[in-house]
Amino acid sequence: MSSSTFTMKLLTVCLILVLMVVVYCSAIPKPGEKRVHETKLSDLQHEEDSEHNEDYDHEAFLGKEEAQDFDDLSPEESKERLSVIVDKIDTNKDGQVTEQELKEWIQFIQRRYIVTDTDRMWKEHDLEDDKLHWKSYMKRTYGYEDSPDSVDSPTFSYKDTIDRDHRRWEAADTDKDMKLSKEEFVHFLHPEDSDHMRDVVVQETIEDIDKDNDGYISLEEYISDVYDEDDEDDEHDEAPHDGEPEWVVSERQQFESHRDRNKDGKLDKDEVREWIMPEDFDHSGAEATHLVNSADDDRDGNLSKDEILEHYDLFVGSQATDFGEALTRHDEF
Repeated sequence: MSSSTFTMKLLTVCLILVLMVVVYCSAIPKPGEKRVHETKLSDLQHEEDSEHNEDYDHEAFLGKEEAQDFDDLSPEESKERLSVIVDKIDTNKDGQVTEQELKEWIQFIQRRYIVTDTDRMWKEHDLEDDKLHWKSYMKRTYGYEDSPDSVDSPTFSYKDTIDRDHRRWEAADTDKDMKLSKEEFVHFLHPEDSDHMRDVVVQETIEDIDKDNDGYISLEEYISDVYDEDDEDDEHDEAPHDGEPEWVVSERQQFESHRDRNKDGKLDKDEVREWIMPEDFDHSGAEATHLVNSADDDRDGNLSKDEILEHYDLFVGSQATDFGEALTRHDEF
């Protein structure tokens, strides 16, 4: 083989790999992109270094994208727009926001994200009879109608990614016709919110964290997933465990005392399920209770508008957003 021919073949392989990575980066859903941990209402931790993280509350109350839009607004603007939101949360118009009304608002914020995300993704695909076919999804996402004999790199397995999508697709396809209705597509994109998709979520979580491929999550694999010591700042100087910050030490203790229920040093499927989707924990209710307890100055169990605005930084910080579109959509639910 001549050197020019070899060079051309090498360039071709490199181009295929680049295209695969580009397609993979735009694929939906991305494996491991949305790990479903206890912080379901936000990707943020509710506590950091034993300190309460109000950014978590902002995202739970407003949604991630809206919370980010608040940064350029003054406290006065934040309070003005928060006042409009409070009027919407107070559904019975009695001037008091109850814990239940606040819980329903937080649930709406979560549903709104799922509906918006699904609508956006649904429009990107070619539909037949108002359903999405597996081959159409494959072609749009990966560039092929069927799984090709792929060229894999040492760190990227094209086939594994397609197989993972196919497994999730089959779980979402409740009528088993290899097509997804829009409702089934919601389950495909957001399996963490569907009871019949829980096994898929558990399996994907294990695959993301289980580096030695033994089917379990060890303590060190668990810690490696939540903590990268290379990303830590020098300011974390209180580190009782081999240079780790206190919150990581706390995570180790959580693993040993609560996550690993059978005390065998690793998490099996049932333990992972309990970790990422605890059935006896109501995230929206817990957040509503926390917000009420934090802002209820007269301790009557409800929040007046004045109390919410007085504690505006708990709900929105020195931030707020144009909630016009969201408020309009709220009337549709």
